[in-house]
Amino acid sequence: MEVAGLITTVHEATQRVAAHGVRERLLEHQAAACGLPLIKVPIPDPCPNERYEQALGAALHEAKAQGVTAVCFGDLHLADIREYRERVCAAWGIEPLFPIWHQDTGELARAMVASGLRARLTCVDLSLMPRAFVGRVFDEKLLRDLPDGVDPCGENGEFHTFVYAGPIFEQSIAVRSGTVSERDGFAWADLVAEADSAEAQSA
Repeated sequence: MEVAGLITTVHEATQRVAAHGVRERLLEHQAAACGLPLIKVPIPDPCPNERYEQALGAALHEAKAQGVTAVCFGDLHLADIREYRERVCAAWGIEPLFPIWHQDTGELARAMVASGLRARLTCVDLSLMPRAFVGRVFDEKLLRDLPDGVDPCGENGEFHTFVYAGPIFEQSIAVRSGTVSERDGFAWADLVAEADSAEAQSA
């Protein structure tokens, strides 16, 4: 199959990726590095489920009109999330695909690191992980350091990441970890692209 583009939700007010807290500008860098078109789905924060489904439905409708027949998700083992995605996609006549479903998360995490994938943790659940993990590079050392019970891929929401390099990237994205903040029981690292920092300083 041919990958036609990337799709994700972005909070309208903050211009950040929902759940991950990643700046919209970084998302654009990521899509460019992969050489793929980007579909941003604007949603409010907080976002009622009805509003989320309306926004996602509009994006799926547009994608289908352009010839897209399926959407690929990275879910691993949360059956309720998979069922929800299947229901939403069915309403718009789009096939949901789950290519890594039920893979062993420890093996998958190590395989990703070994492949050259590089990421930083942008958000951690402080009830499950110490604040010191936010902003860290997702590598073998981090996998060894994870507290007992934390999924190596963060499948249960323990942490979220931003990928800045890997086999599908045409070039890596130089990023630095800025301010770390806490809210709603989570710690957030504000990642900034070095290229954007340079542009801001020269403006």
